[in-house]
Amino acid sequence: MGATKSTTDATFEADVLKNPKPVLVDFWAEWCGPCRAVAPILEEIAAEHADKIEVIKLNTDENPATSAKYGITGIPTMNVYVNGEVVKTLVGALPKPKLVRELDQFIA
Repeated sequence: MGATKSTTDATFEADVLKNPKPVLVDFWAEWCGPCRAVAPILEEIAAEHADKIEVIKLNTDENPATSAKYGITGIPTMNVYVNGEVVKTLVGALPKPKLVRELDQFIA
C-alpha cells in the first residue's frame, strides 16, 4: 500500500468518522477480482488528491461489523464520508475517469 490507508472495525470511527477531510472508504476483500482491479486507481486518486480527500480501505472479511453496519452486500463498494455521514455510495470497479468525476465535488 502506498497513498491509501487501512482501517478496521476497531479504528473506523477515528480513521473515518472523525476525520476532518472527506474520506473515500473502499470496502473490499482479497478474493474479489474487481476490488483488485480498482485498487491501483484508488492509489492514484489518493496520491493525486491527498490534500483534499483520504482514501481508506476496509477488508470486509476481516471487519464484518463495520461492513454490516453500513449494509455492504456487494464489493467493491466505496462510500464517501463527510463529517461522519455517508454522502455518496459508488458500487463496482469504476474506471478512473468515472471515479474522478463522481468524486469531483470532494477533490475539486
